Amino acid sequence: MRKLVDSQCRAFQTAIHVLGRPWTALILNLLQTGARRFSEIGGSAPGLTDKVLSARLKDLEARGLLLRHIEPGPPVHVVYQLTTKGRAFGRVAEAIERWGRELLSEPAFPQGGRAATNRGAAKSRTRRAAPPPRRASA
Repeated sequence: MRKLVDSQCRAFQTAIHVLGRPWTALILNLLQTGARRFSEIGGSAPGLTDKVLSARLKDLEARGLLLRHIEPGPPVHVVYQLTTKGRAFGRVAEAIERWGRELLSEPAFPQGGRAATNRGAAKSRTRRAAPPPRRASA
């Protein structure tokens, strides 16, 4: 019998809070392969703005999940790499991917389950009468 995870404990809530922030899991996953520069991280995540990336990197650094190294130049380069705590996310990412594959391989609703009920509700919504036309103002 598997031990039930206490979703109310501080450790679980902290992990969910960190991973629940947009882009955090992606950043942690990108850094699993090794150190990267700011532009390399941003370039691997279309839609991630520099402002948000900077904020996430500062947060992850403050939490001890990554280190920021300044490489002397010219030009000066800033490189980010995971700490041991940050690399531990790799196991979490593998578990999330496994779970995601299970979600994709199983039907959304079992035969005769909620889908049939929802389908009927959707049909009834589409059969509603159209609202009366607006009167032209004089």
